[in-house]
Amino acid sequence: MSSASRWKFDMPLKGKRILITGAGSGIGRALAIDASRRGARICICGRRQDKLHETMERLLGAGHIELAADITVDVDRIRLLQLLVRKWDGLDMLVNNAGLITSGTLEQTSTAQIEALLTTNVLAPMLLTRQFIPLLQVGAIPRVVNIGSMFGEIPFPGFAAYSASKAAIKGFSIALRRELSGNGIAVTYAAPRATDTDGAAMALEKAGNRKLDSPDRVAAQIWDAVHLGKNHVYPSGLERLFMLLQSIAPGFVDRAVTGKPTKATQTPGTQGQQIQKETAHVQH
Repeated sequence: MSSASRWKFDMPLKGKRILITGAGSGIGRALAIDASRRGARICICGRRQDKLHETMERLLGAGHIELAADITVDVDRIRLLQLLVRKWDGLDMLVNNAGLITSGTLEQTSTAQIEALLTTNVLAPMLLTRQFIPLLQVGAIPRVVNIGSMFGEIPFPGFAAYSASKAAIKGFSIALRRELSGNGIAVTYAAPRATDTDGAAMALEKAGNRKLDSPDRVAAQIWDAVHLGKNHVYPSGLERLFMLLQSIAPGFVDRAVTGKPTKATQTPGTQGQQIQKETAHVQH
C-alpha cells in the first residue's frame, strides 16, 4: 500500500462514535463502511431494517449499532437518542444524510410530495441536531456533518423543491457552525454532485447529468475533509466554476442549464413543459 493510501486509513476516526442517518444504502452506507475502516464505531439508522442489516454486515470492527427508525417522526428520534445515551453516553459525530429526491416541475409536484421532501431533507435534520446537541457536547471533538447537494448550489429546472431543500441545509449548516462555535461543536457541510445511488440516477438524468460519482468516492472525500477539519466539501472542476459564475454571471448559468436565456417575455405556456413529470422518492 502506498503512503497516500496508508494516510487515508491511518485511523483518523479511530474510536469515534458516529451516528449516520439514511445508512441503508447509497452515500449513507458508503459513509458507514468507510468510517468503520477508519476505526470508528457506527450507529446506522434508516427506515428499512433489511437494508440496515446489509450495511451492518459490511462494517469492519466491533461495537456498531443499528436501529430502524424514521427521523421525521419525533418518537423515533427520541428512541434513537435514548439508545445512544444508554449504549454510548455521548456522541462524537452526527451525520445528517437521510434525504429524498423529487424531480419534476413545481406545478406537477403534489403538495404531499413537497411536504415529504422538506420534512425529510430540512425539518428532520434540524430537529435531530437540536435533540442531539447535549449528547454531542460530551463527545470528543464533536462535529455535525450535513449532506447537501450541488443542486442546492446550482439549482436546476425540474428540481425546484429539491434544490430549495438543499440550499436550506447549506444555510442551516453555516448558521449552526457559527452558533455552536462557542460550544466546541464543529459543523461540516458537504455538497456532492450527482451520485450513483439507488433510484437517484434515473431522477438526475432529467438534469442532463451523465457523469455520476460513486458513493464510495463521495464518502472518502467527506471523511478526508472531516479529518482536515474543513467547514465545506465541494467537488472539484466544472461545478466550482459554475458556482462562481452563478454569483457573477447568473445569466450564463441560466442558459447552460435550460438551453435558453431566462426572459420575462418568454412565450406563455412554454414554462413547465420542458420536463415531463417524473417523480422518484429515494433515500441518498
